[in-house]
Amino acid sequence: MHPIALPSRLQPVDRAVVAKFTSSKEVSSRGVQEVVYLIDEAVGFRESLMALLRSRGLEAVGFSSAGEYFKYPRRDGAACLIVDFHLRDMCSFALLRKLKDQGGPPVIFISGSPDVPNTVSAMSAGAMEFFEKPVDLDSLLVAIRLAFEQHRKIRQKNAELARLKGQLSLLTPREREVLPLVVGGVLNQRAAAVLGISKVTLQIHRSQVMRKMGADSVADLVRMAVKLRIPHRCAGQMAQARAEEEQQRRGSGLVAL
Repeated sequence: MHPIALPSRLQPVDRAVVAKFTSSKEVSSRGVQEVVYLIDEAVGFRESLMALLRSRGLEAVGFSSAGEYFKYPRRDGAACLIVDFHLRDMCSFALLRKLKDQGGPPVIFISGSPDVPNTVSAMSAGAMEFFEKPVDLDSLLVAIRLAFEQHRKIRQKNAELARLKGQLSLLTPREREVLPLVVGGVLNQRAAAVLGISKVTLQIHRSQVMRKMGADSVADLVRMAVKLRIPHRCAGQMAQARAEEEQQRRGSGLVAL
C-alpha cells in the first residue's frame, strides 16, 4: 500500500534544525522549558515515541485521552501537542476549538489511517501538521520546533492583549468616548463639539487616555486600538450615535444629565 499524499506546511527537512534536538545539555540550558505533550490511546506507540523524543533531549509527557491532558497542570514555557486523530473521548475538531479558546499549544495530528479530506479539514481548522504512522522522526522534530516558535508568539500576543485590556479598563466612560475619536483622527475642536464638552476638557481627557494607555503618540494609540479591535469612529458617526441615544432617552422619558 502506497502512502497517501498529504498536504504539509513543512519544507524539506533541515538537518541543522533537527540537530538542535540532539543535545540534552542544550535543552537544559534554555531559559524557558519546552514540552511535547502526546495524546494517544495506544500505550506501546505512545511510550516508544516519548522515548525517542526524550533521546533527542526533549521533555515529553504522555496521556491516554484528551480528558487526561486537560486535567494536567501545565507549567511549560512553550509547548506542542501531538494527538492521534481518532481519539475516542473527544472529536479532534472539538479538541482544536477548545485549545483555541484556551490559547493552547499548536497541534500536530498523527494517524494510522489518514485520508485527504480529514487532513485538509483538520489543517483548515487550525492543526499545524498531519503525519501518517509510522512517523518520520526527523520531519516530526522540525514540526515540533516550528510549533514551539508559534506557541511563543501566541503567548506573547495574548500577554500583550491582556496588558492592553488592563490599561483600557482604567479609562473612565468619557475617556472611552474620546478614544475612538482620537484614533479616528478627529480634531479636538470637532471632537469636543460632538461630545458636548469644551475643547479644554476634551484635551484633558485626551491627555488622560494617552497616559493611561501608555501611548507615546497617536500612531501608537492607533496600533493599540487595532489590537483591541476598537473601531475608529469619525465625528459624524459619534454625533449620530449620541443623537440616537438622546432620542431613546427622550422616548423612554429619561432626562439626560
